[in-house]
Amino acid sequence: MSAPRPELPTLPVTFRPTLTRVVLLSVGLAMFLVITVIALMLERLNPGERVTFIFVAALFLGVLALLSRPRVTADDTGVTVVNITRTRRLAWEEILRVNLRSGDPWVFLDLSDGTSMPALGIQPGMAKQQAIRDARALRALAESRSAVGDDTP
Repeated sequence: MSAPRPELPTLPVTFRPTLTRVVLLSVGLAMFLVITVIALMLERLNPGERVTFIFVAALFLGVLALLSRPRVTADDTGVTVVNITRTRRLAWEEILRVNLRSGDPWVFLDLSDGTSMPALGIQPGMAKQQAIRDARALRALAESRSAVGDDTP
């Protein structure tokens, strides 16, 4: 007996690790504020040192903002995978399989060119059940959309 197919989400839909994103941005903002306040309160620092403290705090916030960037957006024509520094647009026909195996840090997309692409927008780190639901929904979308574009009898 096969597992029940998940209901297809309404397109467009965006999958992202919301809890991870909230934690990263909150920690980044808190650290920026703490370091900035400390830099402004220390009387022994000259203006150049204060600017350096604040610059390092902004750099730290920027890195955490980059780490919170991943998402997977599906629409009628395909999928946009936004990872930390790269974005790639895929047509539905290019996605052969959506994989989230036990122990995987994120979803992997098996592509028609023989490669596998990580999709960091669905990761089971802090919200495992949500990641499993999202992976199943994306898998169902990929299977239904690639079947629509398949012209073979």
